[in-house]
Amino acid sequence: MKFQINEKKVSLPQSVHAYAEKKVSKLDRYFRDDAEAFVAFSVEKNRNKVELTVHASNMFFRASESTSDMYASIDATVSDIERQIRKNKTRLARRLRQDAFVRSAEATSFVPEVEDTDAYKLIRIKEFSMMPMSRDEAILQMNLLSHNFFAFRDEDADGAFAVVYRRNDGDYGLLEDVR
Repeated sequence: MKFQINEKKVSLPQSVHAYAEKKVSKLDRYFRDDAEAFVAFSVEKNRNKVELTVHASNMFFRASESTSDMYASIDATVSDIERQIRKNKTRLARRLRQDAFVRSAEATSFVPEVEDTDAYKLIRIKEFSMMPMSRDEAILQMNLLSHNFFAFRDEDADGAFAVVYRRNDGDYGLLEDVR
Protein backbone atom coordinates (compact mmCIF):
# COMPACT_ATOMS: atom_id res chain seq x y z
CA MET A 1 0.00 0.00 0.00
CA LYS A 2 1.25 3.47 -0.88
CA PHE A 3 0.97 6.19 1.74
CA GLN A 4 0.49 9.91 1.45
CA ILE A 5 0.55 11.85 4.72
CA ASN A 6 -0.60 15.44 5.09
CA GLU A 7 -0.41 17.66 8.15
CA LYS A 8 -2.77 20.62 8.43
CA LYS A 9 -1.81 23.30 10.95
CA VAL A 10 0.21 20.80 12.99
CA SER A 11 3.72 19.37 13.02
CA LEU A 12 3.93 15.80 14.29
CA PRO A 13 6.93 13.65 15.14
CA GLN A 14 7.95 10.85 12.77
CA SER A 15 6.80 8.29 15.36
CA VAL A 16 3.16 9.29 14.75
CA HIS A 17 3.62 8.84 11.01
CA ALA A 18 5.22 5.42 11.56
CA TYR A 19 2.37 4.40 13.88
CA ALA A 20 -0.21 5.48 11.30
CA GLU A 21 1.54 3.54 8.53
CA LYS A 22 1.76 0.44 10.74
CA LYS A 23 -1.94 0.56 11.65
CA VAL A 24 -3.17 1.37 8.12
CA SER A 25 -0.95 -1.39 6.69
CA LYS A 26 -3.21 -3.89 8.46
CA LEU A 27 -5.83 -3.02 5.85
CA ASP A 28 -3.55 -4.48 3.13
CA ARG A 29 -5.25 -7.85 3.47
CA TYR A 30 -8.44 -6.38 1.97
CA PHE A 31 -6.79 -4.74 -1.03
CA ARG A 32 -4.38 -5.50 -3.83
CA ASP A 33 -0.97 -3.90 -4.21
CA ASP A 34 -2.27 -0.83 -6.05
CA ALA A 35 -4.11 0.54 -2.98
CA GLU A 36 -3.31 4.05 -1.79
CA ALA A 37 -3.88 5.48 1.67
CA PHE A 38 -4.22 9.23 2.26
CA VAL A 39 -3.85 10.25 5.92
CA ALA A 40 -4.49 13.83 7.00
CA PHE A 41 -3.64 15.00 10.51
CA SER A 42 -5.01 18.21 12.00
CA VAL A 43 -5.81 19.82 15.33
CA GLU A 44 -9.13 21.62 15.73
CA LYS A 45 -10.32 23.06 19.02
CA ASN A 46 -7.80 21.02 21.03
CA ARG A 47 -9.01 17.82 19.35
CA ASN A 48 -6.66 15.63 17.32
CA LYS A 49 -8.33 14.81 14.03
CA VAL A 50 -7.32 12.07 11.60
CA GLU A 51 -8.92 11.67 8.17
CA LEU A 52 -8.16 8.41 6.36
CA THR A 53 -9.08 7.70 2.74
CA VAL A 54 -8.16 4.39 1.14
CA HIS A 55 -8.40 4.17 -2.65
CA ALA A 56 -8.12 0.87 -4.47
CA SER A 57 -8.84 1.23 -8.21
CA ASN A 58 -12.60 1.64 -8.20
CA MET A 59 -13.47 1.80 -4.50
CA PHE A 60 -12.97 4.55 -1.94
CA PHE A 61 -13.23 4.12 1.81
CA ARG A 62 -13.20 7.18 4.04
CA ALA A 63 -13.23 7.66 7.80
CA SER A 64 -12.58 10.63 10.06
CA GLU A 65 -12.17 10.66 13.84
CA SER A 66 -11.42 13.36 16.35
CA THR A 67 -10.25 12.51 19.89
CA SER A 68 -8.01 13.99 22.54
CA ASP A 69 -5.14 11.65 21.54
CA MET A 70 -3.67 11.39 18.01
CA TYR A 71 -2.91 7.67 18.45
CA ALA A 72 -6.51 6.97 19.50
CA SER A 73 -7.76 8.90 16.45
CA ILE A 74 -5.59 6.74 14.19
CA ASP A 75 -6.90 3.54 15.80
CA ALA A 76 -10.50 4.74 15.49
CA THR A 77 -10.23 5.61 11.79
CA VAL A 78 -8.67 2.24 10.93
CA SER A 79 -11.40 0.42 12.86
CA ASP A 80 -14.05 2.52 11.07
CA ILE A 81 -12.68 1.44 7.68
CA GLU A 82 -12.63 -2.21 8.82
CA ARG A 83 -16.21 -1.83 10.05
CA GLN A 84 -17.27 -0.44 6.65
CA ILE A 85 -15.67 -3.40 4.92
CA ARG A 86 -17.27 -5.96 7.27
CA LYS A 87 -20.67 -4.25 7.06
CA ASN A 88 -20.65 -4.43 3.29
CA LYS A 89 -18.76 -7.72 3.07
CA THR A 90 -21.16 -9.54 0.75
CA ARG A 91 -21.49 -6.63 -1.65
CA LEU A 92 -17.75 -6.01 -1.68
CA ALA A 93 -17.02 -9.73 -2.11
CA ARG A 94 -19.19 -9.73 -5.23
CA ARG A 95 -17.20 -6.77 -6.55
CA LEU A 96 -13.94 -8.50 -5.67
CA ARG A 97 -14.92 -11.56 -7.69
CA GLN A 98 -15.64 -9.25 -10.63
CA ASP A 99 -12.12 -7.75 -10.31
CA ALA A 100 -13.44 -4.42 -9.11
CA PHE A 101 -10.02 -3.41 -7.80
CA VAL A 102 -8.29 -3.95 -11.14
CA ARG A 103 -8.09 -0.98 -13.47
CA SER A 104 -9.52 -1.75 -16.87
CA ALA A 105 -8.76 -0.23 -20.25
CA GLU A 106 -12.44 0.71 -20.55
CA ALA A 107 -12.17 3.28 -17.77
CA THR A 108 -12.79 6.75 -19.08
CA SER A 109 -11.56 9.94 -17.55
CA PHE A 110 -14.13 12.63 -16.88
CA VAL A 111 -13.14 16.26 -16.61
CA PRO A 112 -16.00 18.75 -16.55
CA GLU A 113 -15.68 21.58 -19.04
CA VAL A 114 -16.60 24.98 -17.68
CA GLU A 115 -16.90 28.17 -19.68
CA ASP A 116 -14.57 30.92 -18.57
CA THR A 117 -16.95 33.53 -17.19
CA ASP A 118 -16.72 36.09 -14.42
CA ALA A 119 -20.00 34.88 -12.91
CA TYR A 120 -18.61 31.50 -11.78
CA LYS A 121 -15.48 30.86 -9.81
CA LEU A 122 -14.21 27.30 -10.21
CA ILE A 123 -12.30 26.46 -7.04
CA ARG A 124 -11.44 22.81 -7.56
CA ILE A 125 -11.35 20.29 -10.40
CA LYS A 126 -11.34 16.57 -9.74
CA GLU A 127 -10.44 13.99 -12.33
CA PHE A 128 -11.56 10.42 -11.87
CA SER A 129 -12.26 7.27 -13.82
CA MET A 130 -15.86 6.19 -13.97
CA MET A 131 -16.13 2.43 -13.99
CA PRO A 132 -19.29 0.66 -15.13
CA MET A 133 -21.23 -0.58 -12.10
CA SER A 134 -24.75 -1.44 -11.07
CA ARG A 135 -26.99 1.08 -9.32
CA ASP A 136 -26.72 -0.83 -6.02
CA GLU A 137 -22.94 -0.74 -6.24
CA ALA A 138 -23.04 3.01 -6.90
CA ILE A 139 -25.22 3.54 -3.81
CA LEU A 140 -22.79 1.40 -1.79
CA GLN A 141 -19.83 3.47 -3.04
CA MET A 142 -21.68 6.72 -2.25
CA ASN A 143 -22.38 5.51 1.30
CA LEU A 144 -18.78 4.37 1.81
CA LEU A 145 -17.62 7.87 0.87
CA SER A 146 -20.32 9.53 3.01
CA HIS A 147 -21.32 11.68 0.05
CA ASN A 148 -24.80 12.80 -0.98
CA PHE A 149 -24.33 11.89 -4.64
CA PHE A 150 -22.17 9.64 -6.82
CA ALA A 151 -21.55 9.77 -10.59
CA PHE A 152 -20.98 6.48 -12.42
CA ARG A 153 -21.42 4.56 -15.67
CA ASP A 154 -24.63 2.53 -15.35
CA GLU A 155 -23.99 -1.01 -16.57
CA ASP A 156 -27.76 -1.59 -16.56
CA ALA A 157 -28.03 1.14 -19.23
CA ASP A 158 -25.08 0.05 -21.40
CA GLY A 159 -22.56 2.30 -19.64
CA ALA A 160 -24.56 5.52 -19.85
CA PHE A 161 -23.66 8.35 -17.46
CA ALA A 162 -25.83 8.37 -14.31
CA VAL A 163 -25.88 9.91 -10.85
CA VAL A 164 -27.39 8.42 -7.68
CA TYR A 165 -28.22 10.79 -4.84
CA ARG A 166 -29.59 10.72 -1.31
CA ARG A 167 -32.99 12.37 -1.02
CA ASN A 168 -34.08 14.45 1.99
CA ASP A 169 -36.48 11.67 3.04
CA GLY A 170 -33.54 9.20 3.31
CA ASP A 171 -34.33 7.29 0.12
CA TYR A 172 -32.25 7.38 -3.06
CA GLY A 173 -32.79 8.96 -6.44
CA LEU A 174 -31.25 8.35 -9.87
CA LEU A 175 -30.43 10.84 -12.62
CA GLU A 176 -29.84 9.11 -15.92
CA ASP A 177 -28.95 10.07 -19.46
CA VAL A 178 -31.92 9.51 -21.81
CA ARG A 179 -30.04 9.54 -25.11
